[in-house]
Parts: sequence; C-alpha cells; structure tokens
Amino acid sequence: MPKKHAWQLKGWQKALTPARILVIGFAVFAVAGALLLMMPAATESGAGLPFVDALFMATSAICVTGLVVVDTGSYFSLFGELVILTLVQIGGLGFMTVATFVTIWTGKKIGLKERLLLQQSLNVTTLEGLIRLSRNVVLMTLFIEFVFAVILASRFATHMPLGKAFYYGVFHSVAAFCNAGFDLFGDYKSLADYAGDPLINVSVMTLVTVGGLGLAVMADLWRKLVNRRERLMLHSKLVLIATAVLLVLGTLGYYGLEHDNHSTLAHKSEGEKLLAASFASVTARSSGFATLNYEEMSQTGQFWTIMLMFIGASPGSAGGGIRTTTALVILLFVWTVVTNKEQTVVFNRTIAPRVIYKSLTIAVMSSVLVVLTTMILSLTEDQDFMHVLFEAVSAVSTVGLSMNLTPELSQPGKIVVLIVMYIGRLGPLTMALALAARHQGKPANLRYPEGNVYVG
Repeated sequence: MPKKHAWQLKGWQKALTPARILVIGFAVFAVAGALLLMMPAATESGAGLPFVDALFMATSAICVTGLVVVDTGSYFSLFGELVILTLVQIGGLGFMTVATFVTIWTGKKIGLKERLLLQQSLNVTTLEGLIRLSRNVVLMTLFIEFVFAVILASRFATHMPLGKAFYYGVFHSVAAFCNAGFDLFGDYKSLADYAGDPLINVSVMTLVTVGGLGLAVMADLWRKLVNRRERLMLHSKLVLIATAVLLVLGTLGYYGLEHDNHSTLAHKSEGEKLLAASFASVTARSSGFATLNYEEMSQTGQFWTIMLMFIGASPGSAGGGIRTTTALVILLFVWTVVTNKEQTVVFNRTIAPRVIYKSLTIAVMSSVLVVLTTMILSLTEDQDFMHVLFEAVSAVSTVGLSMNLTPELSQPGKIVVLIVMYIGRLGPLTMALALAARHQGKPANLRYPEGNVYVG
C-alpha cells in the first residue's frame, strides 16, 4: 500500500473516536433492522413495511423506546417480531457489550481501543475490570430475563397455548428489562388487559426497575450480595435513593391526581388504584408499558408523566431521560448555592465540579432538544399541544409512552421522531462529542481575568 494511502487510513482510524463509533454503530443496526422489516416475510400481510415506517420501528427497537407507527402484535409476522426483539436486546445491552461477550466466547483478545469503546458504551469511568463487568452483565441479564419469562409465561398460559405463552413471556421479559415498551397484545393497548393482575404488574415493574438501575449498579449490588462486607459505591447509593424516591413520589402523584378521574382510576378498588399508580410511576420513567390510557388522564396527570419521563432511568442502563443521578446532582448543587457553601457534598464525599458541569450540560441540551422537537412537531402535526409535548418528551427520553399520536404522525413527523429517539438513546452530549472537532493540542496555560456578569 502506498504511504499516502496508509497515512489516510491512519487518519480515518484516529477520527473514529468511541463516541463516533457508537453513533455509527446504532445507525448501522437501525438501517439493517429496517431492511429486514421491509421484507415480505416480516409482516402478516406479506407486503413488508415502507422504508420510513420500517426505519422508525427499527430505530425505536434499537433505541429501546417502544413508540410504534404500526401495531407490533397484529402487524408483524413471527419473523418481524423476532427482528424487533433482537434489536431490543442488542440495544438494551449495548452492541459493544454484546460484541465483547461474543469475543470472549470465541477466545479472541480485546484491545485498548475496544476497551475504550466499551467504557463509553457502559458509561463507566474506569477501564479496570471492564471485560469482567461486561461478561457478568450479559450473564446476569440473560438469567433475570429467563426467570421472569417463566413467571410471565405461567400467567399467560392460563388463557393461551403453552408454547405461545412461553414466547410471550420471553418477548415481554426482554422488552421490560431493556426498558422498551413493545408488546404483542394488539390494538396498541399494551398491558391494559392486565391492569388488575398483581403477578404481571409486579413482574414487569421489577424488570423495568432492575433494568433501569444501570449496569454498574447491578454489578455493584451483586458484589455486595456475594460479600456483605463490601461497600456500595457512592454512585450506587445515589441511584438507589433516587429510584426509591421517584417510585414513591410518582405513585403518590398519580394516586392523588387521578384518584377521582373516572377514565383512569376512579372506578378501581383502592388496591387496584395503588397498583396502577405504582405501575405508572415505574414505567413512565423509562419503559413505555401502560395499564392506563394516558390520553384520558387529566392534564395535570399528563404533565406529571412528562416530568417523570424527562428525568428517566439511571446512567448505564437502557432507559433514557436526563438520568436520575443527573437530576439529583443538579438538586444537590442548587442546595449548595442556596446554602452558600463552597462544595457540593453527599455521604461525606465531594461531587467534582466537572460532574456538576456535565449534569447541567445534559439537562440544558435535553431541554433544548425537547423544545425544538415540540416546535417542529407543532408545525408538522395538526394536534393538541399537550399531545405534541408528550410525544416529544417520550421520544427524547426514549420512554415509549404515547397519547395515541405516533400512529397518526405525518411522514415529516415520523422522521423527526426517529431522529430524536436516536439522539436520545445515545445522549445529546455523546452526539455533540461525536460531531465536534477532535482537538488534541495541549491545554493552554493562559488564564484570563474574571469578568463580572449579573444573573438571576
């Protein structure tokens, strides 16, 4: 190979940062999935899906969202459903985690660049124990999904053939753990038929909650379970506290706001009201499964859902939103400013300024993305503003809940939402880092004098 070409190849390799590889990787899977869903064998009618619709469904699956333009359970054949399920599993684990597990299985070595890419994919801060973490996460995920697949199948088997019940159990267990709201029950009704079923509700809530904790937290909890003398990381403590608080507040919010709404909770018993409110509290932050019709909620209940969706799940998980720890760090920083303290401290540990800056950046960028998406959809869709805002936040946060707007989206609207789901899954900050020019120069030692700016 001539030296010029070798130099060009080296330049290309240097340009492929971990953030850029993630951006390209998810796009490749989305397009590949779309091509498979366009095949006649993927649909019950044998006609296949138009390209935009197929790309929308594939993007929603690989980005573990659950927004759909056609009903998954009635429109797709078994082949089409398996394509979606595969994309959901890959998207939930992260394609680099899957690739690493396959590499370990085949006995191949994993280089530094692959480790850096895996670090970016898992959203962890160190390379130490990364391969072991990746392997354990895959094994733990498959084990949890299998156990709950059996539990769900035992319930489904009471009203469908055993083989179909097990398939439904596997599909919904994977979708729930990966925080994707795809279901096979038809007519866009999600789990509405099981609104009063404690086994189904508690199983799905458990899968969504555990899957939304994040891979690092799952591994940390496993280490603590094996050796009780081990201490949980600060990150794990914050995630568990934020998750518990949001679960309780979310449940109380739905119970209080929808208690007298005859279209949602008023006609249920007190036990069913608490169950439905708890389920909504868990799934609104990430998974997109629903036992209530969000279109029939009060406007306050809809806005409560929007706030929960915007916060989302925890870092390193398949869930979206700005993330629980991001919101918690911002609140802690606000408290620091209000109390006129110099450092943001929690559990006798100082939160680094760079973490605070990153949290604020993520929150601002996500807010801007929601605003832009809402504005564009308001122009392309002739719909009520609350419907549009709800859809925009659901897409940005990759939640998958809908007020029945998604199937009615225009072609431009579908394209906008699929792009936003893609950005939301990767994270606005990752997208910005991937698109930004790569500066390798040494940081300048020059410091500028402080300038005074009046704010607030």
